[in-house]
Amino acid sequence: MSRFKALTGKGFGWAVPAVLVFAVLAGCSGGGGGSTAQTGTDSSTGTQATTSGNETAATEPAEGGTFTYARPAAVTSFDLHNEITANNAFAIDKVFEPLVSFDKDGNIVDWLAQSHEVSADGLTYTFVLKDGLKFSDGTDVTAKDAAFSLERHLKVGGPLEISAKVDKVTAQDDHTLVVTLQEPYTPFLSEMSNFSNGIIPADFGGKTEEEFFKKPVGTGPFAVESWDPTGDVTFVKNEHYWQEGKPYLDKLVYKLVQDDSQALNQLKAGEVDGIESLALQNAEELKNGDGTGVITNGSWVTEQLFFNTLDEHFSDEHVRRALALAIDREGLTNALTFGYAQAANSLLPTTIPYNSNDIIKPLNFNLDEAKKELAQSKFPTGFSSTLLIASGNDTRAQEAQIIQAAAQSIGIELKIESVELASFRERFFAYDFSAMLNSGQADSPEANSIIAFQTDPDGFSKSYWTHYTNDEVTKLLHEGQTAADGDGRQKIYTDLLQILADDVPYIPLYYPDVLKGVRSSVEGLVALPNGSLRFEDVRIAQ
Repeated sequence: MSRFKALTGKGFGWAVPAVLVFAVLAGCSGGGGGSTAQTGTDSSTGTQATTSGNETAATEPAEGGTFTYARPAAVTSFDLHNEITANNAFAIDKVFEPLVSFDKDGNIVDWLAQSHEVSADGLTYTFVLKDGLKFSDGTDVTAKDAAFSLERHLKVGGPLEISAKVDKVTAQDDHTLVVTLQEPYTPFLSEMSNFSNGIIPADFGGKTEEEFFKKPVGTGPFAVESWDPTGDVTFVKNEHYWQEGKPYLDKLVYKLVQDDSQALNQLKAGEVDGIESLALQNAEELKNGDGTGVITNGSWVTEQLFFNTLDEHFSDEHVRRALALAIDREGLTNALTFGYAQAANSLLPTTIPYNSNDIIKPLNFNLDEAKKELAQSKFPTGFSSTLLIASGNDTRAQEAQIIQAAAQSIGIELKIESVELASFRERFFAYDFSAMLNSGQADSPEANSIIAFQTDPDGFSKSYWTHYTNDEVTKLLHEGQTAADGDGRQKIYTDLLQILADDVPYIPLYYPDVLKGVRSSVEGLVALPNGSLRFEDVRIAQ
């Protein structure tokens, strides 16, 4: 399943599902960080690139200290099985960790598991836990805890439910967990890397669910010290973390800064060490700034224009196709992203297998064809409607204006309605919109992660709150979930993505890179392709 970012990060400045887009979130540690010279790698390869500004001679990074991270939305819950938005997901993954995770290049790696094995028939998954694992309260982690965590997830379901048909979950001994499926489900291992499959203590460590998630206990590099659901979160170092000597930081503070410009100014002034929501137009300023830098990576995010297919105007396929033909995606991408994004043809980002971006035939910019398409609709002379966006994001505001002008060119008047982020989420959760700008994000390096979230009319999000339903798409969705990896699965997804390109329940606009602003004194920070960060290797030069 995918998470919607909804303007945090996902991937909002960008937001999530919560792996929402959006979106949805874990990863591996790695090196990097601000050196005295500018460094970088091609983000299209999915590797980390860090560029620092005009700093003075480097000093040795020290252990300890506090990293303050400015984020546009508060953490409202740590319940990993009931959350999906990035504001919560990227806090949950600091406290809870899964058996397998993914690294900065999107490769599945063993995490709390020392090893894993999949049976030849694809029905049995055996995970062997690392020795010496402990929760942040010092108690041992066993396979019983892992079994309880997965069973609770299966019971709750939630926005990132386990879609595989699980027959049973068995703790064979303290170190061995066996999961048996009723039928093969190809995305299963990848989905196990989602933040929502983190391990929690069996029976919530003897607490009620409510008590436990107010002061959660996990295996992650940090534990919650204090938390204001309307403000900041302070994490403290997990003294029992399984990666010996890590994290290097004593504390990690998530500071609520709802306005992108304020966050940028606080970073430049040294009031915060990093910012989550970095507008693309500000990246070069920080990259070349005094004491600031940028961390970037290829992302699993697709920026999109979404249509509510229950709306009288956007239920008409010809209207949606007309708008797709009226929007110059290449021009929009070049104008807004400053080289930090690629124009999108397909729903799937190019960093996800089976993306078919070079194969799909999209409805590319052609005003004459756009007008012909609108003429075939129920509204041949045009109409008036509303485009919903979340406030506080300069890039999205400019994006909305470009789309508004494109719509006007074929006789469609789109009024831009900008609302505060929380209201924005409430509105589209309730289908209270005609069209909106948001991001779709995969939570794991698997095509099904974003496709299922955006095409399943019976799923949690009802095709990402578009209510789009196409029987052939639903059929191909389920075929892709059981098909073995290879050419056959590629064809399934190519066919599915072409139908989406023709029906356009949403218009993929571009694939933005992950961008995070940092102080040049920060070293070891790693950006993951889902928009989250790994903090366990972070040191701050004194």
